Amino acid sequence: MFGIMLVVIEFASDVGEDDWKKFHSFLTRIGRGSKIIIVSKIKRIARFGTVKEISLSGLSHDELRYLFKALAFGSVEPTEHPRLVQIADDFATVIHNSLVSLVATNMFTDVLRSNLNVQFWRCILDKAARMVKRNISIYGVNPTMRIEQGRQVDITDIALHPLSLKFYSVNASIKTELPSVTFGKLIKDPSVRPKGDFILMAWESRISPYKLFPSYVTSHAQDTDQSSALPGRKRQGVPI
Repeated sequence: MFGIMLVVIEFASDVGEDDWKKFHSFLTRIGRGSKIIIVSKIKRIARFGTVKEISLSGLSHDELRYLFKALAFGSVEPTEHPRLVQIADDFATVIHNSLVSLVATNMFTDVLRSNLNVQFWRCILDKAARMVKRNISIYGVNPTMRIEQGRQVDITDIALHPLSLKFYSVNASIKTELPSVTFGKLIKDPSVRPKGDFILMAWESRISPYKLFPSYVTSHAQDTDQSSALPGRKRQGVPI
């Protein structure tokens, strides 16, 4: 017997009834009186609970705007950079409307915080906005919905090359033999893009246990499912 325990489980995908019963039975045997907290974005998982679930809503626009500026400016006083404050507000709107994700917020603010330059911030904002428009034009939905559906997202406007990205699920094995590059390096200098498929390290948490958010990136030349280019448009690179 292990005594009373508090077990916190995060489900990234749905689980069968039999699998859950086996797991639950195992926990109750080794720790009688233990409590289990289930965390998931999947509504169906709530059926395993014995009390009413607690649903957390996303950040409001004002809350996200506050968080975005706090992360983007860090220890720098925002009032010293009024033009950057306006860009940060515009960026927060893009993320709130189409890229609603704390990971996306941290991905972009990590990049912006490294260079408090107006032209640099505008270039990153333009890339993000174009990426959203491209995905809506191709797939009919914004990038967040594609990611939640476990589908690829077009990042041509981030890498200045026809590429698609798909985030790894929690239980997926990372192809360690592939080359890797961080999101920050790729968006600041697309020339660092490895040839062929590669792993994009979207973001690494700065808080222990320093969780990584990797994704698999493949060229559209190998993706026969969808076309990469917007109809009737010629791609133009926007160097930083």
